[in-house]
Amino acid sequence: MSNNLVAHLTSVGADRRAQSKKQRPVVIWLTGLSGAGKSSVANALELKLFEAGKHTYLLDGDNVRMGLCKDLGFEDRDREENIRRISEVAKLLMDAGLIVITAFISPFLRDRVLARNVIGEDSFIEVFVDAPLSECKRRDPKGLYKKAENGEIKNFTGIDSVYERPENPDIQINTLDNDIDSCAAQVLEYLLRKGI
Repeated sequence: MSNNLVAHLTSVGADRRAQSKKQRPVVIWLTGLSGAGKSSVANALELKLFEAGKHTYLLDGDNVRMGLCKDLGFEDRDREENIRRISEVAKLLMDAGLIVITAFISPFLRDRVLARNVIGEDSFIEVFVDAPLSECKRRDPKGLYKKAENGEIKNFTGIDSVYERPENPDIQINTLDNDIDSCAAQVLEYLLRKGI
């Protein structure tokens, strides 16, 4: 980073933006294997929050990969940069007063720790969307597991790249035994208990 950069202070800060929206901005970070249900839960959660009059934004892995991060591959280094960029964008959106929901595999513990550090401990809510690998392979909504097992995709999480399960997520939801709506409701209940 250049020594010539100085943060520009603005007249309207994060606190005033949050007050104008009458909500506490946070980042709800959904992590889990491909096919676990992250995007579906994130979408259902955003709809519930939106219908409750909250100001939200959903950052989804594939959508971000088609724009902001389209220059990145899936090697470990690129995955790390992907999460770093998302963390910074989520922080900016949170600074705008929004409740930000992210749905990213984010397979490495160190990258989720980085995200928590960028966003801030009090504003980062880690949600582990838990489904067994066998179930994710069975669902395979995009046909990616089959391609990875056939060698058509390299560095695919769960096949030839590791997924490090969260050690102490703020919330753990099980999409094998619960439907998407009830999983989203569990997250919403947590947010309500926390005064968000």
